Amino acid sequence: MIMKKYLSLFLVSFLGGLFAIGIYKIYFEKYAVQYENVNESPNFIPVNYTPPSNTTPLISAENVDFTNAAEKTVNSVVHVKNVSVSKGSGGSILDFFYGSDSRRERTQIGTGSGIIISPDGYIVTNNHVIDNATQLQITLNNNKIYEAELVGSDPTTDIALLKVDTEGEKFPFITFGDSDNAKIGEWVLAVGNPFNLTSTVTAGIISAKARDLNERDQKNQSFIQTDAAVNPGNSGGALVNTNGDLIGINTAITSQTGTFVGYAFAVPSNIAKKVVDDLLEYGNVQKGILGISGNALNSTAAESLDVTDTEGIYISDVISESGADKAGLKSGDIIKKIDDIKVSKFSDLTGYISSKRPNDVVNVTIKRKNKIQIIPVTLAKNETYRVPGYNFTVQNLPESVRRQYKIDYGVLIATAESRGLANKILLEVDGVKVNNIDDVETIFSGYSRNDGPESIVVLNQDGEKERLIFR
Repeated sequence: MIMKKYLSLFLVSFLGGLFAIGIYKIYFEKYAVQYENVNESPNFIPVNYTPPSNTTPLISAENVDFTNAAEKTVNSVVHVKNVSVSKGSGGSILDFFYGSDSRRERTQIGTGSGIIISPDGYIVTNNHVIDNATQLQITLNNNKIYEAELVGSDPTTDIALLKVDTEGEKFPFITFGDSDNAKIGEWVLAVGNPFNLTSTVTAGIISAKARDLNERDQKNQSFIQTDAAVNPGNSGGALVNTNGDLIGINTAITSQTGTFVGYAFAVPSNIAKKVVDDLLEYGNVQKGILGISGNALNSTAAESLDVTDTEGIYISDVISESGADKAGLKSGDIIKKIDDIKVSKFSDLTGYISSKRPNDVVNVTIKRKNKIQIIPVTLAKNETYRVPGYNFTVQNLPESVRRQYKIDYGVLIATAESRGLANKILLEVDGVKVNNIDDVETIFSGYSRNDGPESIVVLNQDGEKERLIFR
């Protein structure tokens, strides 16, 4: 009886132990991780597995130091406020009969960025930032506010120069770099005031050079393209390299939304510096021209022109008495380089020439009958100007025309699409006498896109003055 009791107790204990072990195995014991030996070698043959030498620096975002460039530039980029006054649309019937204008004036405020380029307060910005301003105000990074005056501007390159009275204080400034030496893939910083967020720094690389945003109009556009974030308010701000040198003026973005989507464009510093120097020395921009017309080559153009080159500028015509004509350039020549700049598209050529003045000498490398030649060309002064928005071109009066009509001022309307203006002489715009094409550019650049001149005075082929009313 006692033995039977012990056997029952043992059996219960044994089964209880098995049950406890089972519970532990199922719910508490972790499964062991098994490692499988897998060959992770690539199934392709590496092209080059030579490790870099100790003297070759590794280029990566981690070992590029942006802090030095940011510190050097952030205090030299200012916030620009443009106050302009415009009149509202519409008027009363009394305005029509009595010639009065009761439209209410409306104050508009625009903002952008500017770059201090000298300790005595000269500031470069975009022309569109200060366009039509009645008051200009700049704010430094230390929140000091100054009134600014417009020294001059150039709508063609979209560059303007401002001056601030520093009252003896020396401003921090950025030095111009050489944009011709900037390389595609080089790191850059964009410094400005997007969306009124002052002292904003973004980083990217140079994505392309000599970019023309509208190749059909053959303007002297030659932008540096970057993927550093640029937004409304960045216009007129600085594009600098990692040394903090100014290599571009941030000007435009390409976007379907109005904000940054990956690409931004800057006026090269060499062009901006030349415009600034001209405005200070001459009061206007001195524009030299090579004196050729032609087309950029590609496979299709090369086939139609029966040439083998797919890069360069094919000269189709040489302007008489121009620098190119006097130097001996001919129709059929292919421009391959200008000085040390390789020319593969028109903006390579026009962008470089935009940094030069009349009477500067450039070495033009051409291909003529499969032979390479280097020809020095003296740039001539630009004698023509196309008036934006009015579809006519003016040129400085030839001396023979001055003698014929016995006049000492005016410009010849060389081409025009409307109003019977062709071959007439433009004498006045809104009562202001016109002496040369520089005067025409200065006068018309003072009008907004929706507000042109009220009247012009022209001299017709019979020597009679005509007043044309536009509004």
